Amino acid sequence: MSKSRYPLYFFGNPQRRVFFTDFCMKLIKNKKPMPPNMVTFECDLQMTKFDIKNYLQNIYKVPVARVNTRIVYVPFDRNHKNQRVKLREDYKLAYVTLAEGQTFEFPELFPDTEEKKNEEMAEELKDKEKKAAKLLSRRGGVPNWFSI
Repeated sequence: MSKSRYPLYFFGNPQRRVFFTDFCMKLIKNKKPMPPNMVTFECDLQMTKFDIKNYLQNIYKVPVARVNTRIVYVPFDRNHKNQRVKLREDYKLAYVTLAEGQTFEFPELFPDTEEKKNEEMAEELKDKEKKAAKLLSRRGGVPNWFSI
């Protein structure tokens, strides 16, 4: 996203034929349960409620009933030189309420079957580590490759 909102106009410049937005919005999954007709977006600080509503209605043809926004200020942190730095820029969250009869459900990107396989693999690895720890405890904590 560019920090300058609109390009400078000089007399005699050619007319801009194609209008693209300088903004982008990112769909965010809520940690807390929300109503099915409410969607959360992360957007630029310069965007107003009207910009967000027009963006969704004109570009994506999404009927919007209401837009609420809040700014998230990222706290400062200290780097290795003890200087105050921000690890991330501040951003704005937009809570968009869809028009009546419209719902949105965040897509399930990772099915449960993969999670179960990962849990089983993690349990197998834990069992192997326990067996290796038992062998090390018998030798007094000395690994197998170090033999006397």
